[in-house]
Amino acid sequence: MDGAETSRRLLQRFVAQEPIDLARASLAVAREEYPELDEGHYLRLLDRLATGVQDGLPSGASPERKVGRLNSYLFHELGYSGNRYDYYDPRNSFLNEVLDRRTGIPLTLCIVFMEVGRRCGLRVDGVGFPGHFLCKVQLDGGELVVDPFHRGQLLGLEEIKRRLAAAVGDQVKFDARVLRAARPREILVRMLQNLRSVYQERNDMPRALSAVDRLLLLAPENIRGLRERAQLCEQLGGPAAAARDLEKVLELEPNASDAAALRARVRRLRGASQFLN
Repeated sequence: MDGAETSRRLLQRFVAQEPIDLARASLAVAREEYPELDEGHYLRLLDRLATGVQDGLPSGASPERKVGRLNSYLFHELGYSGNRYDYYDPRNSFLNEVLDRRTGIPLTLCIVFMEVGRRCGLRVDGVGFPGHFLCKVQLDGGELVVDPFHRGQLLGLEEIKRRLAAAVGDQVKFDARVLRAARPREILVRMLQNLRSVYQERNDMPRALSAVDRLLLLAPENIRGLRERAQLCEQLGGPAAAARDLEKVLELEPNASDAAALRARVRRLRGASQFLN
């Protein structure tokens, strides 16, 4: 069994379990690029990070105190930070690399924050905020919104509204649903979407296709993913596979605005496939 097949089988196994173990599933995503990845090493590292946080806390510390210590330990003592200088380096999307290099993008730094925070007894979730992934920590009387990319910056309502306007425009009013907790499956899909974008930008279409393949393992009816994979398969000389994905799009969305164009494209791809055979 090759590295890609092993990675995908592990990923499918982890996401079939409830609750999904986000750390192990994230490492399974990375395993396709790093076949010799030692999962146990990184899980133990997360445990050690949590121990380092707790060693600086008094017994019975409040959630607010724990967040302060977590931020101080990860971002100031250990130097975890957002990679602003090479944001689109694919290593920023792999949890093993983020733990080794102590730098990443909002999504992966949030995963570190979440996994360490949970090991410290915090109720912490990811937030799929537009354009910039965040975390939120549940308190007895509310919640704290945290930005691990910016060294654990705590975000008040006005800053959240400002960021929302910057991401989607002033015409969209703030709605508390933008701070909804993201499910682990959604986080993994977003990770793979990030990787697909990075690899396409680098013109590495085989790796972009690999990212979309895995995304569709997690979300088989993701129409955007099906469309993207069809495009990549067509570019890489797989007309039959492209046609199957577009047929699935039409099955899921028969009244799509471009349905007629999709049907014509399927006919062309089917013809190209027969010619190749």
